[in-house]
Amino acid sequence: MTKATSFDIAELAGVSQPTVSRALSGSGTVSEATRKRIEAIARQLNYKVDKNASNLRRRHSETLALLLFEDPTSDESMINPFFLSMLGSITRTCAKRGYDLLISFQQMSANWHVDYEDSRKADGLILLGYGDYEAYRARIDQLVEQGTHFVRWGSVQPDQPGITIGCDNVQGGREAARHLIALGRRRIAFLGEANSRYPEFLDRYRGYCLAHHDAGLAPPPLTLQADAITTEQSGQDAMRRILLRGDPPDAVFAASDLIAIGAMHALAEAGLSVPGDVAVVGFDDITAASLANPPLTTVAQDARRAGEMLVDALLAQLRGETIEGATLPARLVVRRSTGVH
Repeated sequence: MTKATSFDIAELAGVSQPTVSRALSGSGTVSEATRKRIEAIARQLNYKVDKNASNLRRRHSETLALLLFEDPTSDESMINPFFLSMLGSITRTCAKRGYDLLISFQQMSANWHVDYEDSRKADGLILLGYGDYEAYRARIDQLVEQGTHFVRWGSVQPDQPGITIGCDNVQGGREAARHLIALGRRRIAFLGEANSRYPEFLDRYRGYCLAHHDAGLAPPPLTLQADAITTEQSGQDAMRRILLRGDPPDAVFAASDLIAIGAMHALAEAGLSVPGDVAVVGFDDITAASLANPPLTTVAQDARRAGEMLVDALLAQLRGETIEGATLPARLVVRRSTGVH
């Protein structure tokens, strides 16, 4: 009779082989229900754990893996400019904590969620970016099922799997719209996807709506919202759609700086001045924001602190500590695109 293997157990249990290894080695990263199911199948197959091999597999690599989601960009980097600023902080923090950093792309067409830990490439994962969150969520659920140690940057929600560190996007959106309302602007357009597929943009949209409520204004009409993803071209196209609807806005709050910069191109194309005719606010405070013409008022996220928190949260997980998600405050940075020097 052929001796049963951990792959046989994985197939019968409907989990990955790494999950079987963790469950049978007593790892606390595998759910109780999954562990019991795996143990029951192992008993049925008379499977015995090789303790020596198990001890070898549990050695740490002292390496973390940073997986970046590929974003459409105007250059060949395929990296969201906001994450470039965070990358430096993550790299420095890893070095300070005595860890190496492995950087790779996570492509939705590839099985990036196959466990880095069990190939001993890295002890845990840091995930930046996600594209369509509803499609991405299944991959995150699989990481949890496998018992993978990971943290991600994104919108912090109560029902999310794993550990998420993110910006207070509602507060940031609220401050951006409050600033425009305080300047006397009343027809404020919102450029960005405002749905559950893009939860960070949706939170920024909610903050924008709350600012109108705070000021005693009517909710902004849907004709002042246009979907856009984080590229200049998408922002330009969204702004053109708003202008074609007639009765142009006197201000724009864009869900990212790249969208805002694209919107300013469309406004110039239409013969409208910024900030004279239309004031513009972005979100992220990427390097290009201060170099735009005019320099862009924006909502800054603390990339340095974000990088530190992501690394430290992952290392705490590796130590077996109980970790919860956290949000960082946003900060309004006022420049000439809103007419304030």
